[in-house]
Formats: sequence, C-alpha cells, structure tokens
Amino acid sequence: MAISEYLESRKNIAGSVCGLAGLALTFTGLAGPYWPVVVAGLYGAGALIAPPERPPLPDFPSPSAQLEELRADFGKLGAYLAEVDLPPAAAGRLTELTDLLTALLDPGRASELLAQDPEGVHTLSRTVRQDVPEAVDSYVRTRWWTRMTPGSEPPERHLERQLTLLQEEAERLATALRETEARRQETHTRYLEERAQ
Repeated sequence: MAISEYLESRKNIAGSVCGLAGLALTFTGLAGPYWPVVVAGLYGAGALIAPPERPPLPDFPSPSAQLEELRADFGKLGAYLAEVDLPPAAAGRLTELTDLLTALLDPGRASELLAQDPEGVHTLSRTVRQDVPEAVDSYVRTRWWTRMTPGSEPPERHLERQLTLLQEEAERLATALRETEARRQETHTRYLEERAQ
C-alpha cells in the first residue's frame, strides 16, 4: 500500500482520532508521564478496530465503449450473413432488420442517446450477438433436415417470424430513443420559456 493510500485509509483515520483522544488525555493530565505510550497505544487500538477497506468497484466498460465493441461485432455478423443463402422473403426481412440496426449503431445522436440507456445497449447486444446469428444458423441447420422429412413446416417461415419479431423489438427501441429526444427538446423549450418570463 502506498503512503498516500495509507494516509487516506480508514485505519489511519480511526487511529488518528484515537491518538487525538490520547493527546486530550495528556493535556488534561490523565496520561501522566506515560503519555507517548498512551497516544501510541490509542492510535494502534484505533487502527485495529477500524472497519476494513472496501474493495474498489470493478471497472466495467462504459455504455459508449460497449457500443464500440458492439459495432465491431455487428461488422463480424454482417460478414457472416453475407455468406448465408436465404430465401427472398427472409433475406428482405433480414435486410430491413440490419438497416435498422445499422442506423441505431451509427455514431451520432442516436448512439449518444443509446449510450445513456444501458437496457437499450443490452437489447442491441443480445440481438446482434445472439438472436440474429442463432436464428440464421438454426435455419441453415434445419433446412437440410427438412428435405429429409417432407410435410413439415418449412424453416423459412420460422426464420421470417423470428426476424419480424427482432425487427419489431428494434423498432420499439428506436421509438423509445425518438421519444426520449422529443421529451428532452420539450423540456428545453419549457426551460427557455420560463427563463424568458
């Protein structure tokens, strides 16, 4: 432990307070000729009874840093999706979804608002890192088995429905960000109007 850390520690503060109490006993004459032992002993006792230091909080990445990582992962997802052959309806759905995700992750005002919404960052992270890859991969794996079992529901329908649900979730997030920005603008307008009065 560095000297500056020790000086600010709870042990030193508690010991110093008890040491000051020992000095007070000295000035009132209660410590007698043994005042250095009394002061040092009270300092030591205070340092021993002080509560333990709290460990520092973990240094988690900020939402802005998480968005940067998410943009990189979204680029990896785009490279993966470019290699997958999807039916036209699902490909159209996927394009709409990725366009919306691109707009939400694009550096700018939307990202600034998103960085202030950890739940929104989590939603996007889950969509990019888990939901979209899993939906597409499930389709790719299931498509082969469907050829072996005629009469079963085509995996394209499941994929389209999954992509539709993910797009609706992303649209709700975009709407919430728009409403946040609108509320902020209205609040600022009211503030300026009240200030003008």
